[in-house]
Amino acid sequence: MRRIMLANLVLASVFAAPSAHADFVLLANGSLNGLTDLSGLTGTLENGQPANILGGIGSGLAYAGGNTFLAAPDRGPNATTYNAAIDNTTSYISRFQTVNMTLTANPSGSPLPFSLTPTLTGTTLLSSPAPLNYGTGAGLGVGSGAPAENTASKYYFTGRSDNYGAGNSGNPNNARFDPEGIRVSPDGKSVFISDEYGPYVRQFDRSTGQLIKTFALPDNLNVSNLSPKGDSEISSNTSGRVANKGMEGLAITPDGKTLVGIMQAALLQDASIKASEKMVRIVTIDIATGTTNEYAYKLTTGSGVSEIVAINNHQFLVDERDGKGLGDGTSAVAKQFFKIDITGATDITNLTGKNAADAAVAKTLVVDFAKLLKDNGVTADNIPAKIEGFAFGQDVMVNGVLQHTLWVANDNDFIPDVAGPNQFWVLGFQDGDLPGYIPTQIAAVPEPSTWAMLLLGFAGVGLVAYRRRSKPVVSLAAGGLPN
Repeated sequence: MRRIMLANLVLASVFAAPSAHADFVLLANGSLNGLTDLSGLTGTLENGQPANILGGIGSGLAYAGGNTFLAAPDRGPNATTYNAAIDNTTSYISRFQTVNMTLTANPSGSPLPFSLTPTLTGTTLLSSPAPLNYGTGAGLGVGSGAPAENTASKYYFTGRSDNYGAGNSGNPNNARFDPEGIRVSPDGKSVFISDEYGPYVRQFDRSTGQLIKTFALPDNLNVSNLSPKGDSEISSNTSGRVANKGMEGLAITPDGKTLVGIMQAALLQDASIKASEKMVRIVTIDIATGTTNEYAYKLTTGSGVSEIVAINNHQFLVDERDGKGLGDGTSAVAKQFFKIDITGATDITNLTGKNAADAAVAKTLVVDFAKLLKDNGVTADNIPAKIEGFAFGQDVMVNGVLQHTLWVANDNDFIPDVAGPNQFWVLGFQDGDLPGYIPTQIAAVPEPSTWAMLLLGFAGVGLVAYRRRSKPVVSLAAGGLPN
């Protein structure tokens, strides 16, 4: 049964109704503050940071139905300098956060139509039921990379860069994991997460965080010579992903059949050819068969790609950005979202360099996110450097006009005093802005609290109920939830 969520999303008449076709507009912005998550972990990491530190959760963002989102922090608080031999990584256990996103209509005269209140409701740690490869720490100035929380039936993935064994970087038994993209299966029961170390794409049980499957990716993405220090990996390999620039984004098609990952930067074998140094690879994975294909995407103004999300089964929105802005001590320039279509695109699995780059998919600029924020009063030096996660979310009504939503998040590297808080932005758009857009549908059984909210909803005024079906918005004649 699909989850029905209620939200007070009808605006006062002071806000002008959108036209039949309008550009993407900023609807809301909110922050998730706090220093710790809900993992229940105690103690400290190798760098002295708490094991339950909260941060970096905008590395990946996934819609989970209703007003629930999943946010994936990356490999942990390695911005804290303590041991260059392992790139300052720690035994931070890989996880995803569950966040409730509450939108509330703002009063007249407010800068934005809605207020956004993110609330952390859960933390899920990622583990394998079978043993994983951990580093001993010998010669690196640290102890074993195996978390103390491991048991005989639960082995946790972590951010430690030396947690690998024999073979290339795609060894599925390696414990090192650097989550960057996350998506929820249509049945709501599992999550797919991509990473930069392998690169890997793994499927986990959403409830327990236990590994279900590691997908076999094309071998040309892997590096053969491994090192706990990223610069050494780059210098000792001539092919495969660049260290810390692996599969940065992940999409799942609305039909639930295909995963679509995108690399952050050019592979080593592609970057060696000047004409293709700005080409990154898209990898599609048939979930049922594991069959993969690769396609080329060429950067325009950004230095890399951070996210991809499905518009429909063949069109995607790509987050292309530079590394400038809040957290970098500079001013943001390029934070742009492009639409691509892989229909009829050339498979470049067996191509490299210019031959692959010449087959790049066509792209169209849809959102200049940096400009949108500037137009709403955010200075360039206050736009986060790492705009890394986005997901389509629930529809909203603005003065009787349906608006689809795109939710955007930043990665603050676990250093809020430098890179700002964990922020979320909600963008509104209409059918004409993204023709062919198919709303995300996630099946879920309503929790008891959800039913309580539903019953209370008939006591107030001015509410809209949301159901992800052919008719996504149902107005209640008399009903509403208190703010």
